[in-house]
Amino acid sequence: MAFAQSTRPADPAMADAGATTTAPRPPQPVKMVVSGGFGVGKTTAIASVSEIEPLTTEAAITEVAAGIDDVSMTPRKTTTTVAMDFGCLTLDPTLKLYIFGTPGQDRFGFMWKDVTAGALGALVVVDSRRLDDCFPAVDYFERDGTPFAIAVNAFDGVLSHSLPAVRSALDVAPEVPVVAFDARSGDSVRESLIVVLEHALTRARGF
Repeated sequence: MAFAQSTRPADPAMADAGATTTAPRPPQPVKMVVSGGFGVGKTTAIASVSEIEPLTTEAAITEVAAGIDDVSMTPRKTTTTVAMDFGCLTLDPTLKLYIFGTPGQDRFGFMWKDVTAGALGALVVVDSRRLDDCFPAVDYFERDGTPFAIAVNAFDGVLSHSLPAVRSALDVAPEVPVVAFDARSGDSVRESLIVVLEHALTRARGF
């Protein structure tokens, strides 16, 4: 015996109950590193761009530390990072950067491997008055194979050397971006991190 199909419209409440909703996906997390020498502006850069209260591990510069670290070019600096800095920045609804800052002193170099592990790219901050201080960071990321960009911090709004001169002095590969930025400006730091991100994606695509 055949049963006649009901022509009664479905109950809207039942239809709603059976419907599935798609929850918005959280942004993709991406680890980025801000690195460089002592007193070049790493902590300032992370603090200026982070959307959360940044985590810092700073200690006062003692007379003993001042005898080890050259503070002649940064006389107003009273603290130094002894482990790492951390902040985060949501670039858009699909992408969120987790930003880790390395300590600048050579004696804390043993921590770099843990701080930089898994990073998509790195921003190497440079004080153009003290180019020698950034060589350890540049050498580290060149050996490690991590994509990086050079960000020349404009202390007091002035670059001591032009960007082509900085590129030549550092002898980095032609594809490594070299940009000027102001560590005190969140917008400037954000644009520099985007440069690193784009460089890393270009490297990943093999272009």
